[in-house]
Amino acid sequence: MIEAVGSGRRWLFLGPEACWMFKVMKMKITEIRKPGQKQARARALLLFSGGLDSVLAGKVLEEQGIEVVGLTFHSQFFGAAGAIRAAEELGWPLLLVDINHEQIELVENPKYGFGRRLNPCIDCHGQMARIAGQLLEEYQADFVATGEVLGERPKSQNRQALAIVEKLSGIKGLVLRPLSARLLPPTIPEEKGLVDREKLLDLYGRSRKRQLELAEKYGLREFPTPAGGCLLTDPVFSARLRRLREWRGKLRAGDISLIKTGRVFFEEDGLIVVGRNEGENEKIAGLADEWDVLVTTAGIKGPLAVVRLKQWGELLGKDSAGGAGGWAGGENMASSPGVEGPVLAVEESREGGQQKGRIENDRKSGLIQLVRSIQEGKMVPEKRAADESAAGVAAAAAVREACLLVIRYSQARKLERAEAAVIWRGGSYRLELGQAEWQKYL
Repeated sequence: MIEAVGSGRRWLFLGPEACWMFKVMKMKITEIRKPGQKQARARALLLFSGGLDSVLAGKVLEEQGIEVVGLTFHSQFFGAAGAIRAAEELGWPLLLVDINHEQIELVENPKYGFGRRLNPCIDCHGQMARIAGQLLEEYQADFVATGEVLGERPKSQNRQALAIVEKLSGIKGLVLRPLSARLLPPTIPEEKGLVDREKLLDLYGRSRKRQLELAEKYGLREFPTPAGGCLLTDPVFSARLRRLREWRGKLRAGDISLIKTGRVFFEEDGLIVVGRNEGENEKIAGLADEWDVLVTTAGIKGPLAVVRLKQWGELLGKDSAGGAGGWAGGENMASSPGVEGPVLAVEESREGGQQKGRIENDRKSGLIQLVRSIQEGKMVPEKRAADESAAGVAAAAAVREACLLVIRYSQARKLERAEAAVIWRGGSYRLELGQAEWQKYL
């Protein structure tokens, strides 16, 4: 394991053993609350979502005098706000790991399949346990603990699935499930006497009665519902993601960011996302890449749409987490770097990050102002594109479709004829359309 430190964050480069499907895995770890030196006879690194089960798992261990250090994760599919809030209330140290790139890879190619939606839960749990295992020595922890309950989820928390997760972890015998431990084979920390097996629990199944009783015992009042935070379990989002994968042939971080908001349409030559309100319009403007096409109504208030043309992504070679603006979806984590000298390519100073943020905010504000000026008639777009490239973009089928959609979802649909504005690479152009053309959407 190779470590680099900077800007209050740590980059850990883990070797081939770090994950079963990646030759080299790069992780950005943020120490939300840094663990101190180990004080107790044992320390657990707890996979922590902030949900009731993971909180209870930690409380059960605390009752035995075991130190608890939370380990949580975030990606485009789930955040860590609940875990951060819960850890703060509980007074537990907390580590936050960015696994967005790895999560996209898992969704692309899960070894153990999906749940009801596009959720590769077994692979995901195994990945998290393996990361935790790689961090045991770094944070003076003796074992990994999870909030898993045997039988609570039929596919991902049966005996076979739990065994697979332990196998994927690479730390056989060091994954402890305090809530169901007495129903499972003894682990190494139990056999060594670090954990008293008799004080662990035997929870089984989907009933939450005993968990709620324990919550009352520990004075816990607020906690999120089980599996409530992962977008991959959401039927609408998972359907969009599946369609995106079919359309693009490959999942890309910037595309995923786009389909999380607005109305989403897939055309053969482009992905269209239409804002449903002012807030979504602003979000779309912030997600738009420099090569994306923005479309809005001209001379009348309406939605903002972004069109991501497939040809530009292919032509420019934008990768799943590289490039600028909306394509990036975060840090540049597209390649699998070697261990020599990759840090300077990805590490960014706090000052540099703030400057980049200001530039992005200025760009977004400029786009929003331009859109409002066009909608209010204060700025009149050109009648036609100024050059051949812009004319080709404005004539693309997906762009024309977006023009019809922004008219359909505005008061302009009541007019006999209406104009849409196409904004691309600093220029704006008008496209006049007749009511018969958007009738199919009414």
